Amino acid sequence: MLQRILDFLALPVVETTIWILVVTVSVILSVAFSVLFERKIIGWMQLRKGPNRVGSLFGFWPGVFQAFADVLKLLIKEVVVPTRANKVLFGIAPIIALVPALATWAVVPLSPELVIADIDAGLLYVLALTSMGVYGVIIAGWAANSKYAFLGAMRSAAQIVAYEIAMGFALVGVVMAAGSLNLGEIVRGQAGGPLSWNVIWLFPLAVVYIISGVAETNRAPFDVAEGESEIVAGFHVEYSGIAFALFFLAEYANMLLISALTAVFFFGGWLSPFDGYLPADSWLARPGFPWLGIKISAFMFFYFWLRATFPRYRYDQIMRLGWKVLIPVTLVWIAAEGVMAHFKVGPWKVLSP
Repeated sequence: MLQRILDFLALPVVETTIWILVVTVSVILSVAFSVLFERKIIGWMQLRKGPNRVGSLFGFWPGVFQAFADVLKLLIKEVVVPTRANKVLFGIAPIIALVPALATWAVVPLSPELVIADIDAGLLYVLALTSMGVYGVIIAGWAANSKYAFLGAMRSAAQIVAYEIAMGFALVGVVMAAGSLNLGEIVRGQAGGPLSWNVIWLFPLAVVYIISGVAETNRAPFDVAEGESEIVAGFHVEYSGIAFALFFLAEYANMLLISALTAVFFFGGWLSPFDGYLPADSWLARPGFPWLGIKISAFMFFYFWLRATFPRYRYDQIMRLGWKVLIPVTLVWIAAEGVMAHFKVGPWKVLSP
């Protein structure tokens, strides 16, 4: 009987399903603790305590259960649907915003041996799904039949489209350096220590990608969905309860995703920073998920740091930065990569015969 159970669990479909559940639950739990960490970190930066009332862990870390209390509160609150709203689209908009943020993890290499779908066109899959989030924003703003929500949706959609183009051009540079669309191959191509990571030779593109990632997730200082003239919540102003929680979950899930992709594309993914400097059998030089987790945590801290530091940009400044600065920078550096590839320097030196 035990052998039959083990054989069943070893089936590719079953194994993949189990890993999908593990990754999905892990992302959701990470979102809950990310909200708590953000409030604690920003409180520390601003000389406040942050959440410190709901529970503690063996007398330490007061407020550790605040995130779960917030989830419970949102679950038991009523979901109010405006009278003249398009109820079908109003209901599916949060799902459209959340599903791509979770589905993209299918191609993210978590370790040398672990990736749910090791497909050759993984980067195209990432671009296709990340561009779907804008539809959830637009549908949410339009279906609510509220002018405030619609204006917030239009601002957010215009911003996402502008920075999606800059992000796409930045990834063109990554493909040129790696010679592959497979995310696992992109990581393996950065083996050899931090000096071999793409961030060294593609530093302007890494900066553009990080800034575009912050703007794509509607995070401060690019949170123009919450307009400075009408103090409301932008495209999801009419949402409440668990429907609002799904948008909240999608925002933080996208932050985790962008942090993971930044690590994969530019900072060696699951590769150790001691790779090439310590013996290969050393535990510090061994590649694995812990290194990817550390890099994701560092970029999440960067998100929180930005929010605590910078005021919100004006909308015209945000659009100018996207169209007139970031996109030209990516085009210039792609041309520079062409020159480096011609003269066989940088990442192309390894590929030369």
